[in-house]
Amino acid sequence: MITDNTLELLEFGRLLAFVAASAHSEVSKNAVLNIRPLSAAEDIRLRFRQVEDMRRVLQGGAFLRLQPFHDIVPYVNRARPQGAVLEAGELSAFLPVLDSACDMSAQVSEMEDLKALPELTSRLTGHTDLLDSIRRSIDSEGNIKDSASVELGRIRRELRRLEQSIRKKLEEMTRDQSVALFLQDDFITRRAGRWVIPVRMDSKGQVAGVVHDVSKSGETAFIEPLAIIHVSNELENLAAEEKAEELRILRVISAMVRERADSIIEEFEIIVYLDMLNCIAGFADRLQCEVPEIGATNAIRLVSARHPLLTLLFSKREATEKVVPLDLRLGGQDTVMVITGSNAGGKTISIKTVGLLLCMALSGMPVPADSSSSFPLVSSLLADMGDEQSIEQNLSTFSAHVTNITKILHTADGCSVILIDELGTGTDPDEGTALACAVLKDLRQSGALVFATTHLVGIKGFVHRTDGMVNASMEFDKKTLTPMYRLRAGEPGQSHALEIARKYGLPEAIIHTAREMLGGGKIELDNLMADLNEKRAEYEGLLSELQKKNEEVEVKVKEAEQRLTEAEIKKREMLATAHREALDIVSDIKRQMRAELDEIKKREKKEIQDRIREVELKQQQITETLAMYAMDEAGTLRIEDVHIGDMVYVQSLGYDGAVSGIMAKAGRVKVISGSKEILVQVSDIRIKKGRQLAESKGRALQQDAHDEMAPSRINLIGMRVDEALSKLEPFLNHASLAGFREVTIIHGYGTGALARAVREHLTGHPLVRQFRQGEPSEGAGGVTVAMLV
Repeated sequence: MITDNTLELLEFGRLLAFVAASAHSEVSKNAVLNIRPLSAAEDIRLRFRQVEDMRRVLQGGAFLRLQPFHDIVPYVNRARPQGAVLEAGELSAFLPVLDSACDMSAQVSEMEDLKALPELTSRLTGHTDLLDSIRRSIDSEGNIKDSASVELGRIRRELRRLEQSIRKKLEEMTRDQSVALFLQDDFITRRAGRWVIPVRMDSKGQVAGVVHDVSKSGETAFIEPLAIIHVSNELENLAAEEKAEELRILRVISAMVRERADSIIEEFEIIVYLDMLNCIAGFADRLQCEVPEIGATNAIRLVSARHPLLTLLFSKREATEKVVPLDLRLGGQDTVMVITGSNAGGKTISIKTVGLLLCMALSGMPVPADSSSSFPLVSSLLADMGDEQSIEQNLSTFSAHVTNITKILHTADGCSVILIDELGTGTDPDEGTALACAVLKDLRQSGALVFATTHLVGIKGFVHRTDGMVNASMEFDKKTLTPMYRLRAGEPGQSHALEIARKYGLPEAIIHTAREMLGGGKIELDNLMADLNEKRAEYEGLLSELQKKNEEVEVKVKEAEQRLTEAEIKKREMLATAHREALDIVSDIKRQMRAELDEIKKREKKEIQDRIREVELKQQQITETLAMYAMDEAGTLRIEDVHIGDMVYVQSLGYDGAVSGIMAKAGRVKVISGSKEILVQVSDIRIKKGRQLAESKGRALQQDAHDEMAPSRINLIGMRVDEALSKLEPFLNHASLAGFREVTIIHGYGTGALARAVREHLTGHPLVRQFRQGEPSEGAGGVTVAMLV
């Protein structure tokens, strides 16, 4: 349980007052002020969902259709006894409540992305029949309308007619000279519900009528003339009928309230709750709050957390500076954090931020922190803050702190969060340090999460040496002697009291004396800590810059790789498209040639067959080239994926073969297809497809290939070296399978680079027994003749 005293120390009530400022009624304002942390995680998460739904309503550009209203529960309870009648003014208070119930129910039902609010508003009916009756009978000022009933409308019309008749007669009398002579004034008025004229006291016997009143001065008598008495009596009778009809109308409406009293109160409570959610949602939007995680583990994690009251204060001042976000984590192995640093450096604000945001989160309120922040579901939040000395109880500051800490020690357990400000102060520093360390040790053993602040040096060392405890400090700029309000875990801070005293004008002589009395060891320790902190800050800055640059490089590398991949895909697609178009052209030519063959059957058959072979050869070459750029569904194999004996598909051959050798460094493999062993690039093989070159049909296939498919000459003139070698390798494979003993490779003279590359490729080639330069009749140095195995 979180006590009211703890909530007061953390200024939770002050925060709720800001939240309640937008309430539509006093009762919903009180509901906000009475918000307290919830004990069940599911209740907390439900309120989070409800608040987030309300924020969606507000962020959608619409306001909650809720009117200012009053507490109607007392009126409902007054109507419960049989025969009880509510006043018209009391019934008018029901109008904004029932109106809001109808409007909010319709508004929420129109929105599709709400998850939690529809369950609430689905119970709002607005009691439309009761609402219509009240709206027809009573206005917002609490007056009964003429339209309340037909009879009431008739009575009031007659009343207005009679009043108009009386006023007319009286006005005529005041203008009559025989009467005006005795009047004190010429106005007409009412006394005791009767219409009268003012007559001088000394002339009251001159005007026939009934005296109903006398002025305070005694000089004027207010007389009802006899001429209007019968009309006035008739007017009073009608007024009595009007009152009786009004009472009847109020009795009917009050009976309707009585019949549905419980339902009205239930809907009223829902409206109050919705108004409370509306206040929380508006406040959360104003401070850009987020919904944190409520975890089962006893750990607190704050990311970019801001103290809400401090944030509001800065926003009101329209200050240029902003609240410095707080980042910390405590839980798991480390359950005690001791924060040190200079005065006014933000130590107390840090632990108050922890406590206040924990109260907000457990109350189902979004917190001014990142959504990755998390809070434990604790049973108690214990705090010892401020100077609570009491003259009445004979308590000093130290005694008050000890009393509070004693209560904390008796209550603390693994489901507690404890906040202690200025631990160990108020007494002798050595004894205070010893007591503080003992308290921290006991609290560590209890399993509670502890946040404490102190200036005592001895506590820093104890925390550093003790498992489960961690030092933290508030950063301080030694150059400007100003706090930076940033918390840093893992290292103790310094008080910088002498530097701050110098900044605020303390004489240098006193500062010097204080340093001498403080001792050189303490000063050296402080200087060492300051130097280490500066170097740490410098290294962290450099590391941050390096990480940023690495991230930028990684992004650029990914962009370059993506562009390269896209360019390669585009290139292959373009080449494949071009070769497909070329294949279509060749096929078309082939069809034309066959048509021509039919037409000129008298021509030499061999000549026509040779031309067809040339066309088919070109078609085959284009098909092979196209296959090189085709996107194989099975994907290429890497050299490390291939093993001797594996069956693979040789793309350039169109058949499967067995791997008989692997040349990993050269990126080639030897494949046996039919009765031949060929050498191919690893990029030319795929997963086997079941297309084998049968041994029994090998010779026939070779003969067919020799006759129609496999050429014995290849022209590489005009090609680049890499392009020429990529053509040469499948040419040798096909020639070997076709049974050629000798092939001619035309490379031309040029610079000699292509000829050298071809001959280097043939050297040691497993399919080539030897090679030579061409004879003069064959092309001399422009060709190379290779003898195959």
